[in-house]
Amino acid sequence: MSIFWNLEIEINRVLFEPGSMGHSFDQAADSIRCAPVIKPWRRKMNHAQALLQAHFDTFVANPEKWKSLISDDIVWELPYAPSLGHPTRLTGRDQVLGHVGWFIGAVQDFRFYDLQINAFADHSKAVAQVKAEGRIKTTGRIYRQTYVLFVEAENGKLRFIREYFDPIPAAHALDEEIRLPSV
Repeated sequence: MSIFWNLEIEINRVLFEPGSMGHSFDQAADSIRCAPVIKPWRRKMNHAQALLQAHFDTFVANPEKWKSLISDDIVWELPYAPSLGHPTRLTGRDQVLGHVGWFIGAVQDFRFYDLQINAFADHSKAVAQVKAEGRIKTTGRIYRQTYVLFVEAENGKLRFIREYFDPIPAAHALDEEIRLPSV
């Protein structure tokens, strides 16, 4: 029998044996005295994960705080943005702040939800998938999107972001046409 089989039996015993009802999964895991047990839901975030969490917490809610998260030489890649007439790559603080300012000015009641952040083996990198919604001010249309962001941190700041999103819901909400790449 593997350690994982033994671990599963022990968790079930702690959770479901008579007199133990009401234990949470965390309480059950705490009660197991097995050295190899790793509680992935309690791992400390690495620097990139923490910065990515702060990015989503402050991007709209506190733009001044958000500005302190990015490095002066940040690179933000948006591979699908040309479909909306926006650049594929923003280089440097000024370009990034200009684009972010446009976005924040274009939407109201924008919020992120269902955030999932994962680390890489390299602690300077992380990835997130998040849903978002808001209302486009000029059209009054609801904008719903799922984003995937890859980030790299350096010296406690976001140095690189690659953001993937579906340009079709963005074009619809903005009342824009999709621009096809020229061959």
